[in-house]
Amino acid sequence: MRTKIKMIGLSAVLAATFMATPGHSSDIPVQKLDEQVRALVPATIRDRGYMVAVNNGSYPPYDIVLGPDKLEGASADLGVAIGQILGVEIRHQTVSGLAAMLAGFDAGRYDMSVGPIGDFPDRRSKIDFIDWVQEYVAFAVQKGNPRNIKNLDDVCGLNIAVMAAGSAERVLKKKAEECEAAGKPTIVQSFQDQNGAILSVRSKRADGFFSGQAPLTYFVSQAPNILDLAAANLPNGFGDIYQGAIAPNNTDLRKALLASFEILAENGTYAQIMKKWGLERNMIKKPGINLAK
Repeated sequence: MRTKIKMIGLSAVLAATFMATPGHSSDIPVQKLDEQVRALVPATIRDRGYMVAVNNGSYPPYDIVLGPDKLEGASADLGVAIGQILGVEIRHQTVSGLAAMLAGFDAGRYDMSVGPIGDFPDRRSKIDFIDWVQEYVAFAVQKGNPRNIKNLDDVCGLNIAVMAAGSAERVLKKKAEECEAAGKPTIVQSFQDQNGAILSVRSKRADGFFSGQAPLTYFVSQAPNILDLAAANLPNGFGDIYQGAIAPNNTDLRKALLASFEILAENGTYAQIMKKWGLERNMIKKPGINLAK
């Protein structure tokens, strides 16, 4: 197969643009400490007074990384609310990729992740997903969609950007094999970060960026005269996609996080945060554990 895999490092070229959206603010109600839920949090965390939440880089509008331990976006707002329910501070730390996150869990450097991280059964050997997002995978394309990408089948013969080592890359590479067999080679450009991938479309080095619909909607909203969203709300090689927070599997911390999300869903804070960040289409009816089949 002649599919070309091009690895491109971190890019900060568009950082100022992506950080323009305001972070956690006073419009999100302060949550009441829940002693019963707090009791589920491991004593070591309660005693130290904070929980380390890891993320794997900017994933707007969920995660907008402002520094190694500074975050804003929907996940940051939810982290503040969860911390108030549990009576602990949520401290964010950024690493590169899911593998680094899992290695950090094994080494005891991180307690959890607010996410959202894609929930797939093959990822559950050591972690559980507390799902709070339903997602689709679509394309960010140049304004007017000049390559006429209407669904995943339309990538044959094109140059498509994707995030490295994720589910979208696996689906895209599989489609590229089919395109190759049909005599229409597809170039797959795999990027380590969202900023580099979207820049490749803006600079016309890629015909589209295949990724989660929520962040792509955000990127398009930041550059409406340059970008469009294509093939939205379609399967595009996926079934139902759930994303969530992660915690070590079968632990009381997992129960505490689920209870916190249930409280936020019931009192309306979850919906308020999701709407604040333009994520109404990605709301889940009810949070749950390992919902993906």
